[in-house]
Amino acid sequence: MRNGIITNTIVEDLKDLRKLVVEENIPLLAKVTRLTHEHISEHDDFLIAIPDDEPLELDEDNNEEENEEAEEETEIIETEDVTGQESLEYMLSLMAEHSNKLNEMELRDYVKALKEHAGEDY
Repeated sequence: MRNGIITNTIVEDLKDLRKLVVEENIPLLAKVTRLTHEHISEHDDFLIAIPDDEPLELDEDNNEEENEEAEEETEIIETEDVTGQESLEYMLSLMAEHSNKLNEMELRDYVKALKEHAGEDY
């Protein structure tokens, strides 16, 4: 166990989940589960950070004070330390609602990060 992740259990659970999503023909979930269990098996941890939120486009109609508040909130989120367990839990929560377009985009970011970490081309 590392950072609260019971690695042998999560790896087996992800392998079982992958079989189910392949049967259900959900390629994105099949890919993310495979890459995740391979990553955890190799590193005994989940070393992928939560994908960064895209910077919000500031609306010209907003006043300067509101824009500054939004920037401050973004800075707080960016400087927060996130553990591998928190990132893994977040990724799993995205998988639960994978048909949501925003969740799908973030899952694709996880796939990209997992592939980059493994040295695979994306």
